[in-house]
Amino acid sequence: MKLLVIGGGGREHALAWGLAKSARVETVYVAPGNGGTARTPMLQNVPLSDIDELIAFAKNEKIAFTVVGPEAPLAAGIVDAFLLAGLKIFGPTQAAAQLESSKDFAKAFLVRHQIPTADYQTFTDPIQAKAYILAQGAPIVVKADGLAAGKGVVVANTTDEACEAIDQMLGDGSLGAAGARVVIEECLVGEEASFIVMCDGSSILPLATSQDHKRLKDHDEGPNTGGMGAYSPAPVISPALHNRIMREVIHPTISGMAKDGIPFTGFLYAGLMIGSGTDTTRSIKVLEFNCRMGDPETQPIVMRIKSDLAQVFELAVTGRLSEATIDWDRRTALGVVLAAHNYPGTPGTGDTISRLPQDTDECMVFHAGTTLDNGVLKTAGGRVLCVTVLADSVKRAQSAAYAAIAQTHFDGQQYRTDIGWRAIPAAASST
Repeated sequence: MKLLVIGGGGREHALAWGLAKSARVETVYVAPGNGGTARTPMLQNVPLSDIDELIAFAKNEKIAFTVVGPEAPLAAGIVDAFLLAGLKIFGPTQAAAQLESSKDFAKAFLVRHQIPTADYQTFTDPIQAKAYILAQGAPIVVKADGLAAGKGVVVANTTDEACEAIDQMLGDGSLGAAGARVVIEECLVGEEASFIVMCDGSSILPLATSQDHKRLKDHDEGPNTGGMGAYSPAPVISPALHNRIMREVIHPTISGMAKDGIPFTGFLYAGLMIGSGTDTTRSIKVLEFNCRMGDPETQPIVMRIKSDLAQVFELAVTGRLSEATIDWDRRTALGVVLAAHNYPGTPGTGDTISRLPQDTDECMVFHAGTTLDNGVLKTAGGRVLCVTVLADSVKRAQSAAYAAIAQTHFDGQQYRTDIGWRAIPAAASST
């Protein structure tokens, strides 16, 4: 069968690669794809982004089902359009995607359904927003209401930083429509974790746990980014915490959306802050919802999947997700993002990628911001590559990832040297 993956980042490269491993899959088309998907066997780029053109392509090629990677097409209603055209597609409707496309919608939903989250207020007026910040004090979190490609969150350590974020979002319009409204939240303390599930409107299939690294620099310093690396599984989520997250967050969210008349299908990503204490006393609060798999969490998660991924999606798009199971590799998968110089500002592009390690079952380089220019691989975005490895422990996976990075080069490349650091003492103490 032929499949279609929408998007052109590292997440989409990993999903397409995982789907192509199925014996029943002939070709996975990636729209628009990138330099890496252009070079990967069984993957074929399609230079399309218009929804009507994608529908026509899916019909002409008799695509069995489509998987949506990024958030923008979901917010634009691609799932609604495909379903109206009688095509199978995995993702939330435009209404359900508001859990990600509007921070205010998500926060109001969480409060309405008594799902734990940080205290907040929403503002469109900068003067009122700043007055609230001064009254609350710092640290405090300022979020653009709309989609901002992972860059619409400022964790401000001072009220001056928070007020500057208000000026950027509500004042100069640098984030466009995404920043026309802001959500200001209390700053939660603890350890972050990513909890991602698949949903078909009623049934839920949890994926492996993972942990992202949002800050640009080592020791979680520097500005927030779209993610500088991730690993799976995340030791912070014990079996007991896993059960609590399903009970206190995931099930109430899916049932709450159904009660609100907006059944949720697709990936639901809950970004969580886990407080200190025991598994029974630690607080669990929702930082954010995404309506798609995370990037770079997808890369290590997909590396660990031993089951036929295409079959899992096939069951999901036909409302039979309850029949699906996933067999996970017990090893740790760890991915390190190589970003372009000046990321997350205005990243440089057009640099030649002169060296890459050989792709193997234990080491894959998933491409994000790359393009093929007359056969030459070049940088074409902020996050360029995600070097992802499988190994028997977090420490070994970390060592293997950085050994592979030593075989990788493009001018101006930057990356963190501590991906997985939170799990290493936890892993060491559990052996």
